Amino acid sequence: MLVRLWLARARNDLDAVAEEAQRLLELADTPGAIDVGDGDEGLRATALIDLGAAEMSAGRLEAAEGHFEQGLEEARRIGRRPLLELAALSHWALLSVVRSPARGEQRAREAIELARANGWEETGSAVATAYLALVGVILWRGQLSEAECWLDCAELVLHRFAEPTTAMTLYGARALLAFGRGRHGDAMTAHRAVESIEWGFATRHLVTAEVRALKLEMLAQLGETEVVQRALDDMDEDLRASGMMRVVQATLRLARADPEGATTTLAPIFTGAATTEYVRWEIQALLLRASAADTLGDAGASSRALERALELAEPDGLLLPFLLHPAPELLERHRRLRTTHASLISDILNLLAGRASAARTGDAEPLQEPLSEGELRVLRYLPTNLRGPEIAAELFVSTNTLRTHLRNAYAKLGVHSRTDAVKRARELGLLSPSRRER
Repeated sequence: MLVRLWLARARNDLDAVAEEAQRLLELADTPGAIDVGDGDEGLRATALIDLGAAEMSAGRLEAAEGHFEQGLEEARRIGRRPLLELAALSHWALLSVVRSPARGEQRAREAIELARANGWEETGSAVATAYLALVGVILWRGQLSEAECWLDCAELVLHRFAEPTTAMTLYGARALLAFGRGRHGDAMTAHRAVESIEWGFATRHLVTAEVRALKLEMLAQLGETEVVQRALDDMDEDLRASGMMRVVQATLRLARADPEGATTTLAPIFTGAATTEYVRWEIQALLLRASAADTLGDAGASSRALERALELAEPDGLLLPFLLHPAPELLERHRRLRTTHASLISDILNLLAGRASAARTGDAEPLQEPLSEGELRVLRYLPTNLRGPEIAAELFVSTNTLRTHLRNAYAKLGVHSRTDAVKRARELGLLSPSRRER
């Protein structure tokens, strides 16, 4: 039964997952059905987690969250089964990123700490899922180099423990990372990897629609308008009418110098007739609306759309949409107006300037040896006013361990002071470009 459940998960066969998981739940709830100590409770937790994963794949997020929460409760109640707890935490973290990046990050880091405590940093798809959940937060914050470090960690694990749906999520994140950096060839390579995995699935995964939409956005920006139009024409009507695909269509209209068409296409998103599951798609829609209004000479509408996009981005520091749809001139002009988001605009403009500089001269000279996870954790506290002992307390490490991490980080960064370490880390994208707290 467990083997059948694993195979169904690997093929993303959601009906089969639900059927096998339900059988497992019935078995676990039948007294005396099996005699393996607390194994029946372990089976129940396994079934709940797999049910949640299947529902998340299908986009049934409320049901998925309930099953992950129950699965985590079961795993913790059993005790002595930290691997089940890790699986529940990791998947719940991945789901939480969609609704609350802060909660998603908290659960992802909790899962990573649990893996570290058990020596599982490079073991199993559950820890790779935790890494990817963390990537889902820091990537959309525009912290591209740090996201890449965590992606490398996830990929190292998946080379040893292949799991198709997790691997597809990883390549989707790689495609998004490359798109954000303006490296379109790398993005297309990652997209092809996603598509090759998707061919083996019995049903469409939630990730595939978003990855496909991002690919079409990029192609439209690159001028491949006929390719994008054919893809939209061949698409199911329900998917084509979704919020994310309306963003694609608006990108296409703007690429074809049709701002009126872009505005009309986006309108259902703002009236509620077309939903966007994730706030990042609404931010992108607002950026396109601002560009279209500016082209049409409506500076007021452009400013209002841009202010709303910044308002949505501010709480979680979602900077990546502004890299996917760069509008530095609009942002610069908006900063001179009465905006409440001047600091956020400065962060975005710094990121855009850094990307433009990298495109002209190549990235900042890369590190010869990447920072370890512990060194990265310490690095994130260096822009704060906390002293060494206070940072050690925050990280639950000794001051000696903190000094070791700092010494190693300084050596790898090629610096000799805290100030220089922060400056170098920001050049590499390991830290956000300003001191503002997220």
